[in-house]
Amino acid sequence: MTTNMGKLDRALRLVVAAGLLFAAFVTTFAGSGILFWVALIIAAVFTVTAFVGTCPLYRIIGLKTCQEC
Repeated sequence: MTTNMGKLDRALRLVVAAGLLFAAFVTTFAGSGILFWVALIIAAVFTVTAFVGTCPLYRIIGLKTCQEC
């Protein structure tokens, strides 16, 4: 897999994932309904793509946020 995400993009994804996990588990925002599961799924996708460095959606639309690639 070719990296298509820059360091800032990856860091922001981790911050957003942490916020979503906080909202899902700590606050009553997501509760236990569909918002809880949506927050968990999005947080999981953001975390995986941040660690891998590749976003499949970026590849489909031809976007690269990294300077080195």
